[in-house]
Amino acid sequence: MKSAETEGPFELYVTRTPGYVWAVFFRRAGVHPVAVTLLSIVLGGTAGYCFGSPELHWNLIGMGLLVWADWLDCADGQLARMTGQKSLLGRVLDGFAGDVWFFSIYFFLCLRLWPVWGVWIWLLAAWAGLRCHARQCALADYYRNIHLHFLCGGQSAELDRSDRLYAQMHSLGWNRREWFRKLWLYFYACYTRRQEHMTPAYQRLFRLSVFRDGSLPPAAVERFLSTSRGLMKYCNILTFDTRAGVLFASLAAGVPWFFFVFECTVLEVLKVYVRARHEQACRTLYLDLRDHGL
Repeated sequence: MKSAETEGPFELYVTRTPGYVWAVFFRRAGVHPVAVTLLSIVLGGTAGYCFGSPELHWNLIGMGLLVWADWLDCADGQLARMTGQKSLLGRVLDGFAGDVWFFSIYFFLCLRLWPVWGVWIWLLAAWAGLRCHARQCALADYYRNIHLHFLCGGQSAELDRSDRLYAQMHSLGWNRREWFRKLWLYFYACYTRRQEHMTPAYQRLFRLSVFRDGSLPPAAVERFLSTSRGLMKYCNILTFDTRAGVLFASLAAGVPWFFFVFECTVLEVLKVYVRARHEQACRTLYLDLRDHGL
């Protein structure tokens, strides 16, 4: 695991443990983590196709495929840490996998509901996916990485900076060997910049820590972590498990449109709450450090 502090009990036992078993299997089989990620993309995309059918047995097959894809999504990261085969490409593909899963899910659910809802289901899905889901997951992922960054004394490799990613991207050419890396670095840098734009108070705190030679006083770090720990359970809700549970319940009840409504309402309210709490903690800590040298 990255850290026990960022894993909830459900995620630990239902997701991480099966993922660990798969990681051990793939390590013994000599499979590269990127290959595991690609397999999870295929399984998750196929799950979306199964959800497009109104037949419950196809939906159940899709649920199984999506759970399997999530286990592999956990396995690839654990496998990379086991074998030392960690790479930025692997991390980018890991995030891209979830995008493919849910694009497929949204697309086939819209096709299923189109005869009744018409164009409105596409508009609802676009709002739920692009405006709500994407920002909810990006923010939750960023907050978990920030927590790891503080927990590891500012040495976490999980927290990237858009300026560094853009610098790497611009250092590469468009030749045959470098064009693909340059392209995905561009998209990953844009994603990271969006995360930074959503967290202005943290960005000020980060710049202050850089000004102080990259570190903050231990009392300030613990003060931040005490608040952040309380928010980790909400960040976990904003990621996969709760979202998938509501999706499965909506399909079983024959009301798949409820999944979109849940993302636009309950999860969006939770995102606003978590962001407000996190930004307030960063803002208060920044002012105390700046004015009192805490």
